[in-house]
Amino acid sequence: MSPRELEANLLMKAAARLQLIKDEWQESSLAEKDDALVYNRKLWTILVTSATSSESELPQDIKNNIATLGVFIFKQTITIMTDDDAGKLTSIIGINRAIAEGLRSSPE
Repeated sequence: MSPRELEANLLMKAAARLQLIKDEWQESSLAEKDDALVYNRKLWTILVTSATSSESELPQDIKNNIATLGVFIFKQTITIMTDDDAGKLTSIIGINRAIAEGLRSSPE
């Protein structure tokens, strides 16, 4: 499995976990919600750190976009837990899925 495929699979796994929590928000415990959000946050921490490192061969605009998405994901995560708002998961799930689909497409 290539690194791109691995990243895509991990993003889809995180999106699926978040979707399940969103669908079962009222029935989910705080620990279950936190577990799914922490998994996603850790994944994004690794993605942002890797993509924006000086060793990364990604173009600067891609690095900047990933960093901006990461900041958004981190802020949304905090907002979701403090506001107890499952609706805000929609954007995170969508971003994860869109990035995963992009990673699965053929590289340029």
